Amino acid sequence: MMYFTRLKTAVILGVCLLGVILCIPNLMPAPANWLPWRYVHLGLDLRGGSYLLLEVDMRTVLKDKLESLMDGVRQSLRGTTSANAIFYSGLAARPDLNQVRFQLRDPARLPDALAALKPVIGTPAPGAPAEVEVTSTPEGAVTLTLSPTALRDRATAAIQQSIEIVRRRIDASGVVDPLIARQGDSRIVVQLPGIEDPNRIKELIGRTAKMTFRLVDTSVTNLDGQAPAGVDILPLEGPGNQRIAVRRRIDVDGGDLRDARAGTNPQTGEWVVNFSFNSVGARRFADITRANVGRPFAIVLDDKVISAPRINEPITGGSGQISGAFTAAAANDLAVLLRAGALPAPLTVVEERSVGPELGADAIRAGAISLIVGFLLVAAFMGIFYGLFGWIANLAMFINLFLMLAVLSLMEATMTLPGMAGILLTLGVAVDANILINERIREETHNGRAPLQALEAGFSRAFNTIFDSNATGLLSHVMLFYFGAGPVRGFAITTTVGIITTMFTNWLLTRLMIAKWYAWRRPRELPV
Repeated sequence: MMYFTRLKTAVILGVCLLGVILCIPNLMPAPANWLPWRYVHLGLDLRGGSYLLLEVDMRTVLKDKLESLMDGVRQSLRGTTSANAIFYSGLAARPDLNQVRFQLRDPARLPDALAALKPVIGTPAPGAPAEVEVTSTPEGAVTLTLSPTALRDRATAAIQQSIEIVRRRIDASGVVDPLIARQGDSRIVVQLPGIEDPNRIKELIGRTAKMTFRLVDTSVTNLDGQAPAGVDILPLEGPGNQRIAVRRRIDVDGGDLRDARAGTNPQTGEWVVNFSFNSVGARRFADITRANVGRPFAIVLDDKVISAPRINEPITGGSGQISGAFTAAAANDLAVLLRAGALPAPLTVVEERSVGPELGADAIRAGAISLIVGFLLVAAFMGIFYGLFGWIANLAMFINLFLMLAVLSLMEATMTLPGMAGILLTLGVAVDANILINERIREETHNGRAPLQALEAGFSRAFNTIFDSNATGLLSHVMLFYFGAGPVRGFAITTTVGIITTMFTNWLLTRLMIAKWYAWRRPRELPV
């Protein structure tokens, strides 16, 4: 129990030395770009920054689902030829009732209509409720109702997709270590450390960025009146408040984009966005441009026409260019939006807060003072009550702090005020373990055991208690990290790391130092 081989001693000391080395990046900048310089990032409450609470517009999610359902009804009842087409009227969505309704012109064809709608309704899994419920009347009125389960699944998918797209956009914008998490049923929390002016980020993540390519309808001359069927009159980006008529049908979807990068036009020097399609989009883009040479082709972003260039020749390479008097920042932002993909629904800012760097400095100062004072009080207690063994425990506790910081640096964790509280709590856990060990040693000494036997019995009998308490604590903090969010996870991760490093220092490092002291001094009585 108290014997350590040279290899075991070297491993323990090597781990401690490695922990000290890994803490260095937190004290100085990287001397070279190629070095893996990992360090602990400061959270919003320590560094300052911006806090945004976003809400997903669930009405748009429902509207898109109902429009998709209506489009499925049109495609299903159209038939392959005019002979087998099923005619209807009054196709409309009722968002308040989560329904799509229409009336058959010939009620006798109701069975044929229901059979044609089967691909739209889908086949539910065994034991699962149907996504769409269909009801009809003998007069030929048909109603398709979205089930509550389908709406709930759709909302969950929209939230998860929005979180992923927001994360991609923020990561591409260069913000270091943002925090993006779900809150409630339809809200997303975004914390941006170090960002004092969040307007650019807010605009970046708030745009839906739904990009489509549509043919321009040159037959429409009255751009200020009501748009004819199948046509949208949209504003054209640029001066003059111009408007342009584009077909409602989407010829190429922006979801087929493979990449988008900002660049400059070598001929004019203006900023542009170069894009390329995947194989499906490239084939569709080539077919459309081949069949419509000489016609304008509109690039629409969030119901606004960015540009409408004329198709001079078929574009078969699967790539193109967007120009529109961009600045460098605007071109980069648009490229980020297109690469990240379109949001499933608009995001609105519900709450916005800014934390100044002065508040962060005050929080760091207060947290550092609490750590120093807590460490000194604990060290004084251990030194007074347990003498030499108490000071050995203090040295192990000091190295424990270095090991914690080293692990957090490797993980590039974010340090918050709750995280600093977790470090202080770890000191208390380390003290508890040392108190158990020293009390056991003192008890064995009072029972008349020889020094070496008292040391071995003290460590061995205290181990089970220390292991059980730390294992339960570790399990609870892992669950806290898994189910928690934001500062709660910061507290959980620092405490979890602290429990692991505490087990190492208390069970191996403290025992190694006491064993080496005993081998050096060979005392007849222990200083307890």
